[in-house]
Amino acid sequence: MSAAVPTPSGYFDCRDSFANVIETLAEADPRIVTVVSDSVGSSKLTGFRKKFPERMVNVGIAEQVLVAVGAGLANGGKVPFVSAASCFLTGRALEQVKADVAYSNVNVKLIGQSSGVAYGELGPTHHSIEDMAWLRPLSNLTVIVPSDPWETAEAVRFAARHEGPVFIRVSRMPVPALERKNPVFTVGKAEVLREGGDIAIIANGVMVHRALAAAAALAGEGIEARVVNMSSINPLDEEAILAAAKTGAVVTAEEHSVRGGLGGAVAEVLATHRPVPMSILGFPGFVPTGSAEWLLEHFGLTPAGIAEAARRTLARKAQ
Repeated sequence: MSAAVPTPSGYFDCRDSFANVIETLAEADPRIVTVVSDSVGSSKLTGFRKKFPERMVNVGIAEQVLVAVGAGLANGGKVPFVSAASCFLTGRALEQVKADVAYSNVNVKLIGQSSGVAYGELGPTHHSIEDMAWLRPLSNLTVIVPSDPWETAEAVRFAARHEGPVFIRVSRMPVPALERKNPVFTVGKAEVLREGGDIAIIANGVMVHRALAAAAALAGEGIEARVVNMSSINPLDEEAILAAAKTGAVVTAEEHSVRGGLGGAVAEVLATHRPVPMSILGFPGFVPTGSAEWLLEHFGLTPAGIAEAARRTLARKAQ
């Protein structure tokens, strides 16, 4: 794995939030265990291992075994948090996620670490830009893409108390904490972070921060953009999508392929209920090796790129 990059002041690694919460939850609930695939450090679980050495199972680099062991522990009454790099957890072990976890409807919590292009220079083998597309069809698997440390912590707390399979997509890219007046985390409910009636920008994960910056830039031009944090991919808040469509134009932004992820989910709702001009921002296919920041900039996943997509979409709205 790549060397650790210092986190800028005021920015946070959401893996730390996951680790802190899981340790606290484990102190109160002896059923909670962790299962890793030689991913203790990258999951930030060294503290958990130190506190609860008998409650961690390290299967080595064997992701299919990883998920199968998690399913077995759940069948034995444990609450397993199965944590590994998202690219391998969802790619190598997809059959086990489908059959052993989702189809069997067992109480496994899958933590897809370092998602999107966070591994950067390690290249396409380590990019995890298909995971939402692979998992979204598993209808009983709750899929959450948190945007900041607070939402990550809330998602982990939800997973611990929820009876059923959950997947949480955790980024290692440093992000600031979002400002919220009345923070309430509800799975299946989107969060409107900025009101606006000209266009709606729907995002999740690290792209939420960039969507807000894009909206601020557009406001300087007299364009009021609504910003919606769609952290819950499954279940999906269709009412929030339809409400966003009342602006007459929608842009989605995600650190994922443009096929089958957030954009695809939103497009399915709009196409069948309220068609409006729409743009889907993400990665067009396999992406090259490069730093995460360079990749996001190269493919227009920046505040400027989102703002430009909004302008283009608004032009179609005016036609």
